[in-house]
Amino acid sequence: MPDSYVIKDQSGVYFVTFQVVAWVDVFTRKRYCDIVIDSLNFCIEQKCLNVHAWCIMSNHVHCILSSSNNTLSNTIRDFKRHTSKQILHSIQEEVESRRIWMLFQFKHAAQQHVRNTNYQLWTHENNAIYMDPHIKDMYTTKLSYIHQNPVNAGLVENAEDYLLSSARDYIGRQGLIKVNFI
Repeated sequence: MPDSYVIKDQSGVYFVTFQVVAWVDVFTRKRYCDIVIDSLNFCIEQKCLNVHAWCIMSNHVHCILSSSNNTLSNTIRDFKRHTSKQILHSIQEEVESRRIWMLFQFKHAAQQHVRNTNYQLWTHENNAIYMDPHIKDMYTTKLSYIHQNPVNAGLVENAEDYLLSSARDYIGRQGLIKVNFI
């Protein structure tokens, strides 16, 4: 992992991307999206996570995050661990037409790393980019990138129409996650 992607300042603001291994389209099912949303909301309430922006796409999640208690790396680790367990449990226990294929992909990814046991849902990298407050346009550029992702993918015409994003919060509409505005 490049040193530039390491979270060095635990109280800093970071643009992060959580990618599903093998780009598996997990988040085409509402129940898996709900796990991510509920987990982010839990981290906001219980772990002092600040979510400044977010967007769930079919196989990755973009966020701008910070921590009020200087534990951003630990919170991200716990978030990824919890969501991984919950999503994998849901895939195994509930109706999922892609179950065998998905579990094969997650098992194959786990076998590539010593620290995994059975399955790996998320890649180990977070691609964390420090949001330097001295770089004038960095916040607006990353915020726009996150909110325009569903538009650029052809999912919606207007960013605020995409339910799985904070774009609606930024125009005064109620979103699914408590956003701490930049």
